[in-house]
Amino acid sequence: MTDEMQTRDSIPPAVSGIADPAPLGLAAFALTTFLLSAKNAGWTHGTDAWLGYALAYGGLVQLLAGMWEFRNRNVFGSTAFGTYGGFWIGLGLYVLLVAPKATPAQVSNDLGWILLAFAIFNTYMLLWSSQVNTAVLAVFLTLEITEIVLFIGNFQQSESIIKVGGWIGILTAICAWYTSAAGVINGMRGGEVLTVGRPMRSDLTAPRADAPMVRQR
Repeated sequence: MTDEMQTRDSIPPAVSGIADPAPLGLAAFALTTFLLSAKNAGWTHGTDAWLGYALAYGGLVQLLAGMWEFRNRNVFGSTAFGTYGGFWIGLGLYVLLVAPKATPAQVSNDLGWILLAFAIFNTYMLLWSSQVNTAVLAVFLTLEITEIVLFIGNFQQSESIIKVGGWIGILTAICAWYTSAAGVINGMRGGEVLTVGRPMRSDLTAPRADAPMVRQR
């Protein structure tokens, strides 16, 4: 009996929960989207400043946020952050490894297909985001428009259309930053300081006021 009690005492207590990873994932997505969109919009005149952050912040950090969302039993957050973390890593690797060996027309065609594929994924995530809250819906709505405009611009090799996609992408980043900021301050205060809105369906259980994305109870 004594040995059994000692064994129990040596087992560390189970972790009851972790901090909400959604604000981190949204911030990582927002910053990288902003940098690439600023380039697409013609605001920057340097090199590919977004590239390193696509791999490290928008890619790796957002992917980690998605894995932590699995721990929170948040199927929407884990799918969104995991997928777009992979998107940024994949895009960064494409620019580094494939694009230098291709012609500009081939790169535009490749990017068009990549963006089309992610627009398809984003379409059903946009529909399901309406069941999360208004702030998350705004992120996926502006992102959907961004991806559609950009894949059209790349297929047509139109700089003017790509520039419009860059402007909408900047708006997407602003929406994601706001949602991230709301998650941070609401989590710190334990209540709603910055509003994120409600799901479109009133019969759903409302998300916690301090969380930008709904959790499984």
